[in-house]
Amino acid sequence: MAFCPNCGAQVEDGAPVCPNCGTSFAAPQVNYAIDPKDHTAEFDPKDISDNKVFAMAAYLLSIIGVIITLLAAQKSDYAMFHARQSMKISMCEVLCAIMLIVPFLGWVAAPICLLILFVVRVILFFQVCKGQAKEAPIIGSFGFLK
Repeated sequence: MAFCPNCGAQVEDGAPVCPNCGTSFAAPQVNYAIDPKDHTAEFDPKDISDNKVFAMAAYLLSIIGVIITLLAAQKSDYAMFHARQSMKISMCEVLCAIMLIVPFLGWVAAPICLLILFVVRVILFFQVCKGQAKEAPIIGSFGFLK
């Protein structure tokens, strides 16, 4: 015989609810939230560990790092994912630099945007260090370079 954890009443083994207080003995269902922007599970762990350095280079060296990654790890899906993410950031940085042409508004907005893109680049670099493959915050939803 078992006892109810809520009221302490004695209940039969395998009973679904307590006859005294009605407490359910079924295991609580846990709903795990799945992040749709996290693509880590799509990549082989060996691919991640073998090509992590090239994925880091894409973020550290910007366009040069993307070129190095494209040449050195072209068969790695993990490295190519990060090369595309870094390329999105680089394209946005170019667009921000073009904003500098606009007097006053561009001179204020462009440095702020470039700072935000730098922070995004740092966040993604540390995600690569952890072996993760998540889309870039803010610019990850842009449709180019899928």
